[in-house]
Amino acid sequence: MICLKGIITFLTDFGLKSGYVAQMKGVASGITDARLVDITHDIAPHNIREGAFILRTVVPYFPVGTVHVVVVDPGVGTNRRGLVITTKTQILVGPDNGVLMPAAHLLGDFTVYEISNKKYMLGFVSNTFHGRDVFTPVASHIVNGIPFEEIGDCVEDFVDMDFGWGDVSDKMAVGKIVYVDRFGNLITNIDGGRLLEHLDYGEKIMVFVGRRSEEMFFVKSYGFVKKGDMLATIGGSGVLEISINQGNAAEKLDAKEDDEIKILYS
Repeated sequence: MICLKGIITFLTDFGLKSGYVAQMKGVASGITDARLVDITHDIAPHNIREGAFILRTVVPYFPVGTVHVVVVDPGVGTNRRGLVITTKTQILVGPDNGVLMPAAHLLGDFTVYEISNKKYMLGFVSNTFHGRDVFTPVASHIVNGIPFEEIGDCVEDFVDMDFGWGDVSDKMAVGKIVYVDRFGNLITNIDGGRLLEHLDYGEKIMVFVGRRSEEMFFVKSYGFVKKGDMLATIGGSGVLEISINQGNAAEKLDAKEDDEIKILYS
């Protein structure tokens, strides 16, 4: 059993102009004294993949026992299920559309429960706002210590999503772009630690993305090349990123998420 920390986080695509986030926090505050933390509410509307990636990058930095509420939910009001996922260290609450799964895979040893017990939802559940009426109250009751088995049955036919890991060898690394950030940096699934076993900073490499190819240096950070020059580096998420110093690599390489990327080095 996870020792709960008394923290609930919120990650949504709601933005901050509406009252949606405040409504969820109001519900939580009426049920629990947990600390309420915003991860982000600027996920692109309906972008499940972006929500999944951001969640995966932040969960390692939260303490054991944190409960995360994720609402990127274009299927709200349909027959898609709500889920609670328990992992070795943290708990994830949200829709069954894959958005929780990369974080669950990262945290490991997870069990998935379907949210079905109406006792832990609001008295009236709207068709369009399960973040307020289902996910937030369930998360708040979890922090208060309800047994997971009371939430609903375990399920195994959930919608999965896993960014996976690229392959790294003596002379080549192959993977895919899993996310393009607001700066146009191409974030891959190639593990930086494994890459450093075969490649030293300062070496020149050849990068292939789709039909494009570019020669660039593998460096510690952006400032090791001139403004406007391309570079490869290990970013804050511990994976290989392709960037331009103060520029947009995605635009230059016409690259997008799920594109294959290949790195050649000697």
